[in-house]
Amino acid sequence: MPARLKVLTPDQLATAHADGDTRALVKHYLARLELLAPGRSVEVRVPPFAAVQVVPGVRHTRGTPPAVVETDGETWLALATGRTTWGEALDAGLIVASGERTDLSPYLPL
Repeated sequence: MPARLKVLTPDQLATAHADGDTRALVKHYLARLELLAPGRSVEVRVPPFAAVQVVPGVRHTRGTPPAVVETDGETWLALATGRTTWGEALDAGLIVASGERTDLSPYLPL
């Protein structure tokens, strides 16, 4: 797991939620996704906070990845915690997903 991503302890997670620390929460849930869906075939981007490559398949090494998911921090947190579904966020235009294997619904909520 990249050093920039970190699974928080239960106490740290509670504090991050209480403080509304979007950066820490986004990185925590991206780290959880990386543990749940190890691989390098899809790049999940949550600018300006972090990005991670996940999902088994062909490994991407340089340039623009062939499979990209991008969303904002609040949408990512809603997906990760089950406050919204993949389909709802996609239909609302809150997610941009292109390429194969970009349906993350089997891994959500975290």
